[in-house]
Amino acid sequence: MTEKKTFYITTPIYYPSAKLHIGHAYCTTIADSIARFHRLAGEDVFFLTGSDEHGQKIQEKAEAEGVTPIEYTDKIVAGFQNLWQRLNISNDDFIRTTQKRHEKVVQEIFRRIYAKGDIYKGSYKGLYCTPCESYWTEHQLDENGCCPDCHRPVQEVAEEAYFFKMSNYQDRILAYIEENPEFIQPASRRNEMINFIKQGLEDLCISRTSFDWGIPVPIDKKHVIYVWFDALTNYLTPIGFLDDPEKFNKYWPANLHLVGKEIVRFHTIIWPCILMALDLPLPKKVYGHGWLIVDGDKMSKSKGNVVDPIALIDEFGADAIRYFLLREINLGQDGNFSRDALIQRINSDLANDLGNLLHRTLNMIGKFQDGIVLAPQGESEIDASLKADAAETVQFFDENMQKMELSLTIKKVWAFISRANKYIDETAPWALAKEPEKKQELANVMYNLVESLRHISVLIAPFMPITAERIWQQLNLPQAFAEVQLDDIRAWGGTPADLKVGTPEQLFPRIEVEKEEQPAKQPKANKQKKEKKADKKDDSGEVTFDEFSKLQLRVAKVLAAEKIPETDKLLKLKVDLGSEQRELVSGIANHYEPSELIGKNVVMVANLKPAKIRGVVSHGMVLAASQGDDLKVVSVDMPVGAVVK
Repeated sequence: MTEKKTFYITTPIYYPSAKLHIGHAYCTTIADSIARFHRLAGEDVFFLTGSDEHGQKIQEKAEAEGVTPIEYTDKIVAGFQNLWQRLNISNDDFIRTTQKRHEKVVQEIFRRIYAKGDIYKGSYKGLYCTPCESYWTEHQLDENGCCPDCHRPVQEVAEEAYFFKMSNYQDRILAYIEENPEFIQPASRRNEMINFIKQGLEDLCISRTSFDWGIPVPIDKKHVIYVWFDALTNYLTPIGFLDDPEKFNKYWPANLHLVGKEIVRFHTIIWPCILMALDLPLPKKVYGHGWLIVDGDKMSKSKGNVVDPIALIDEFGADAIRYFLLREINLGQDGNFSRDALIQRINSDLANDLGNLLHRTLNMIGKFQDGIVLAPQGESEIDASLKADAAETVQFFDENMQKMELSLTIKKVWAFISRANKYIDETAPWALAKEPEKKQELANVMYNLVESLRHISVLIAPFMPITAERIWQQLNLPQAFAEVQLDDIRAWGGTPADLKVGTPEQLFPRIEVEKEEQPAKQPKANKQKKEKKADKKDDSGEVTFDEFSKLQLRVAKVLAAEKIPETDKLLKLKVDLGSEQRELVSGIANHYEPSELIGKNVVMVANLKPAKIRGVVSHGMVLAASQGDDLKVVSVDMPVGAVVK
């Protein structure tokens, strides 16, 4: 039996800040999606996240609040762990640098490097940034003489300290980076690190005596170990560096350290030098992702634009947040978070595209085939095209997720979702259902739609795990979703014949955003003129030719239809006028199932003044004819956008 391929992925261990923000969710969601993909590909994955809890800054904050440092961090770390649970993060371990298991590892690493002669005792006098826990030389400061990372003032520090001979490894780490272009990604970060090293590496101060919140130096108890020497070694602790050699050899070196761009230097210079001193292999890749900004501006408490991820999850659900972050932002670049953009994505991609595809499919199988998926026989040219698109999408998904092209992959999956929706329009199942001789053709269409959704459920699982499983359950597929792997959708036809599908449930309700417009005040004279015109109104019921000619009657194609909640008669329609798409409300729910309208070319009044009906702004009116209790929309065999005269 072939041994499973392993994949070890880490996020940075997060520094306990007093307030959680959407940036915390961003990095961990990326890592979680990558971990879920590799599990889906059949690999043995170990996914680590955690919290970095030592250092002068933590001690000062705890003292300011009148609590001990561990009491201060316990509370904040609980917030991280709650957020990961709410986001459905699938980490295998959560490391806290205050745990005893980690203290043992850090002290043993210190002993080994000290015994090798790469740690010595001296005195430090220089510049230190407390917020970043970083040492700087004069020439490294920004133009204002501040920390080049956070641009806050640095302070002069003078104290006895232990130093790591990082300068000994300058040539070796530079050669490694230049000879292994995949080690630091994206390339822009790699170039930054090469330039930094070429300026010259100094020995690294790795202990402090001016505070005591840290891991004691094992050979000198009045010193505590510098936070970055402590924090970086967290990646070794959970995989058995000291106590489980088999596990350690299985997962190390790590396949991927996913970190924010502001800490790439620590992970690609300091950390590799420590590993070289330990004679351990370096991680295969360090990827520095960009920052998340809000409405075009960097998040800041002083600006009041810090976005609370828990509140977002409460309002929109975890999968919607995950989808937006992963789709909208290209990994490696800075990305913008906007509430308006989030709502737009939920409505267009999740409610309209994905939600409608599932709902329409299950509704039609229920209506036309008593909820049973019948065995397919033969295929049309359209069927073959759909299957080819599915196979291409699976291949693209596999190749590009390996390259961590998350946004590109999601867009490709959504292109297939759109293709499946188009397949409904092309095959018109509601028309096939009216012709008994086309029963098998209808069965083929229904089967292909369910099979498409089976594929889609697997393809969105790394990004939207809860939604993926909900689709699987509504399809009522027999295989346990937890056991599903990518190989299960490499071939078409995994949906069993005679499957009884479940009842459709709404995946993502549309979010209505009401924009109240204040009517402009009219000058008094204009008001009087309008009143005079009203007095002269003709109440005969007749209209002139000029009045009738003002109506713009156009042919429109119905793209989507759904019932408006808590109403009996109203349907919300999305229509295509050729030059634009619109939404409108029509009181025909008693006469048509939403699926029956999809694909119809109807006649609508295109220049009717918009009106808000049950929270939906209706831009137009569909014409219908009625006699007694019977009603039918006016449908014509003319191209979309044609003018009706």
